[in-house]
Amino acid sequence: MKAAPEGAPQKMEGRASSPTLPLEGVRVLDLTTVIMGPYASHILADLGADVIKIESPEGDLIRHYHPHRSEGMSGVFLNLHRNKRSIVLDLKREPDRAAFTRLLATADVFLHNLRPGPISRLGFDYERVSALNPRLIYCAARGFSERGPYRDKAAYDDLIQAGSGIAALFTSLSGEPAYVPTVLCDKLAAQAIVYAILAALFARERDGKGRAIEVPMFETAIAFTLVEHDTGSAFIPPLGPAGFGRLLNPRRKPYRTRNGYACILPYTDRNWLDFYEFTGRREFVGDPRFERLAERVKHIDVLYAMIEEEAPKRTTEEWVAFCDRVSIPCMPVLSLDDLPYDPHLQAIGFFTEAEHPSEGRYRLIADPVRFSDTPSFLRRHAPRLGEHTEEVLREAGVDEALLAAVLARPKEEDRPERGSV
Repeated sequence: MKAAPEGAPQKMEGRASSPTLPLEGVRVLDLTTVIMGPYASHILADLGADVIKIESPEGDLIRHYHPHRSEGMSGVFLNLHRNKRSIVLDLKREPDRAAFTRLLATADVFLHNLRPGPISRLGFDYERVSALNPRLIYCAARGFSERGPYRDKAAYDDLIQAGSGIAALFTSLSGEPAYVPTVLCDKLAAQAIVYAILAALFARERDGKGRAIEVPMFETAIAFTLVEHDTGSAFIPPLGPAGFGRLLNPRRKPYRTRNGYACILPYTDRNWLDFYEFTGRREFVGDPRFERLAERVKHIDVLYAMIEEEAPKRTTEEWVAFCDRVSIPCMPVLSLDDLPYDPHLQAIGFFTEAEHPSEGRYRLIADPVRFSDTPSFLRRHAPRLGEHTEEVLREAGVDEALLAAVLARPKEEDRPERGSV
């Protein structure tokens, strides 16, 4: 797929050329870095919002991860920041704060991930910003709620996995805590940010008022984890410890087949009867311990052990063919490198290619959410650092004198050295 001229719409494979996207006309000022906030604004941008990424002169740290073809344009950055514009403002400088104030007056949403102290010292806490723009949706994406004693703690995904109970769940499986090998809490909080902002925009359509939102990663991760793990502990007094037994069983895992690994997951009464018939394990038929779901979960260890015994007798392909035929959930274990070759993802065009003006060809990951009459499409490639500074500030009505002061930045050698990534 060839790149469109700068600023022109560029379709993803097989999509309409000029749809009206759900958030078209909504301007989002994104003063966040790394993953949590940027993933939220990525979703908003794919939905059509005009997301303006405000970066320091050093740029978002995620720009500088390896590998990359040129400094400041990492592989992570290319999809995470598509459909956004980048401007550079050093909010410790008075001209840049004045220009940002002009921008705030034009915005629908302001998203930041600064702790209460720093954002207040910069002069952009909710009280002052809402006085400037009463219709603004102001979203603070934080590690911890500002109402508690952790309000000023630094927060990263590993820290939140440790503190939310997620890392400890692995103790039942391996004997010690572990981190999920993805930035799970960052991305959970990002999706909470999106639904909170969308709800606030909807409410504003009804009452005309802006409002403040706080999305704390710690509390969001705990609420997410306790959906199923708040079992006996939900009652007062407790009827048992927290933790959903089936999920904490060490035998719940991908099973080794003759030639790989697969998820084989009989679930319904019919699933189990079909599985017994296929494997010849008819000794389980009629056993009251396994006839109904409520009883099976009490003895699930026995059934998981049986699947573990049976799985190596057939290939992954044989298991998938059988399970698909009788509607037993089953999936081969795919590596990240396998995904582009998955036949389902190929059929729906989930991975395509694009040509970045400076970075060359790269893999484009589709927006997984589809609207019947407003398909998402690539409107802008991920921006170079500060690529749209002058354009955006002129749109906001910044006068020539202030624009010149903003653009008159210290030279690179005069800036503080960027920390290692």
